[in-house]
Amino acid sequence: MAFDVAADAYGRFMGRYSEPLADRLVELAGVRPGMRAVDVGCGPGVLTARLAERLGPEHVAAVDPSPPFVAAARARCPGVDVREGTAESLPFEDGAFDLALANLVVHFMSDPVGGLREMARVAPVVGATVWNHASSSGPLSTFWRAVKDLDPDAADEAALPGTGEGDLGALAREAGLRDVVEGTITVSVPYASFEEWWEPYTLGVGPAGDHVAGLDDDARAALRDHCRELLPDGPFAVDATAWVVTARG
Repeated sequence: MAFDVAADAYGRFMGRYSEPLADRLVELAGVRPGMRAVDVGCGPGVLTARLAERLGPEHVAAVDPSPPFVAAARARCPGVDVREGTAESLPFEDGAFDLALANLVVHFMSDPVGGLREMARVAPVVGATVWNHASSSGPLSTFWRAVKDLDPDAADEAALPGTGEGDLGALAREAGLRDVVEGTITVSVPYASFEEWWEPYTLGVGPAGDHVAGLDDDARAALRDHCRELLPDGPFAVDATAWVVTARG
């Protein structure tokens, strides 16, 4: 999947959703001064920055497998221990943190159960979010609906781990986590125009970006036109719902 991209590309594509979602996750997880926290799959540092602001950078660490994202997170969050690595093999000692959070990461882990188990190894409290791609309430629902209308056999993100109702909680339980609490978080993102909405899909970010990049010019234009047909005229907002889980290791 195309996540080895510039941080700005990710920000324009998903950052406008992940920023408010990170705010909600920090509150829901009960992050408070005195804690030590790790951001697993930190991307360009959206959640990391919020943790550093609340806890102090010396009490925060972050991990991501993408070198451009690691560089961006280090630049955004000076003083935070940002490392290149994967959720499935976190480069930290047992119990190194009080809290391990993963914002929009579990469904992209090569081994979600192993990743969640690793998070519980390094922290007694775990929190994670995953977009509800399995229904029509995810941030990319209109895009994937248009894709499927034009090519019913195209692969979308609905089958990714944790994206269906109850799936994220089931993964947490399979990982051995206890006291699993499941819920949802919904954020609303405004767009001034269709062009503002469409342009980020052309930046090659994630499965959606991979799909657009793989189309020829005619197919790309047809998808763009069909997306336009499915969206309102003028300014509009996209409401996006994520599954959220908090648990104890």
